[in-house]
Amino acid sequence: MSVSNINQNDAAAIKAAIETVAVYDRSHWGRIKVSGDDRLRFLHNQSTNDFQSLKPGQGCDTVFVTSTARTIDLATAYIKDDAVLLMVSPNRREYLIQWLDKYIFFADKVELSDITEETAAFSLIGPKSQAILQELGVTPLETENSNQEYNIHTVETLIAVGSGLALPGYTLIFPVVHKDTIWNKLVEIGAVAMKETAWETLRIMQGRPVPEKELTEDYNPLEVGLWQTISFTKGCYIGQETIARLNTYKGVKTYLWGIKLNNYADPGSQIYIEQEKVGALTSITETTEGYYGLGYIRSKAGGVGTKVRIAENEGEIIEIPFISHQYPES
Repeated sequence: MSVSNINQNDAAAIKAAIETVAVYDRSHWGRIKVSGDDRLRFLHNQSTNDFQSLKPGQGCDTVFVTSTARTIDLATAYIKDDAVLLMVSPNRREYLIQWLDKYIFFADKVELSDITEETAAFSLIGPKSQAILQELGVTPLETENSNQEYNIHTVETLIAVGSGLALPGYTLIFPVVHKDTIWNKLVEIGAVAMKETAWETLRIMQGRPVPEKELTEDYNPLEVGLWQTISFTKGCYIGQETIARLNTYKGVKTYLWGIKLNNYADPGSQIYIEQEKVGALTSITETTEGYYGLGYIRSKAGGVGTKVRIAENEGEIIEIPFISHQYPES
């Protein structure tokens, strides 16, 4: 099916991210530097993943949650020799700095710095990402979220494994004064420029949740499907009791799914199976293959292949690669 309304540049960038390589400017995402001797213990206690087992050069995705395990943001952490660098959603940067600051007590050796404005960040997305870096003289690491400092045309650059999606790629962080130079070089050697509109389409197709749409006060990380961000063995952290209880008693009643639709429906629209209301649409996008959405659907309503109705439109539940609804092996 060909949909004429999608921007051709966006379509080309999405195709490149899947088949070759695209570059997306993530400089507007938040970058928070956490330093001080207690930084790993502090982050360990404030989010879902196991920071105290991590060494410099490693990293992880983690979720910041409320005391009742409602989602605040999905962040990526890069462990450096002297600090932890957090990449957070654009609309959660200031909130998270204030929220984290509340939990720093007098004896804690922890400092928070917002380095968003002084740095730039790009993500290379797609199977040819490694080849692009090799063109720049870099032999990058391969373990997910692992990171290392490299010199790219005399610019000190942190390169981390991971595109921010369930597609191969790398994220580059470096001083903002070199932003145009590095962007132009990446495009010159073959990366296809990806605009915000194309990223939004791709992240919906991939199932990456974002604050105020999928990550809200209404849902916890298990309902979202962010199992890979949660340590069930690390002990106490904010929201841990609720998450542990949901896991132990298999208490997840709602799941985030992808939905293929035959027409547009407004986010927030109710999802029905026959006459029964089973959930709500959170995001939707138009692609060259039709409409794709994300939505929360009651777990007992059905999974992949289930037919649904949203605002008089027909739809079908599909898998999305960024998340999982599998309980981890005990």
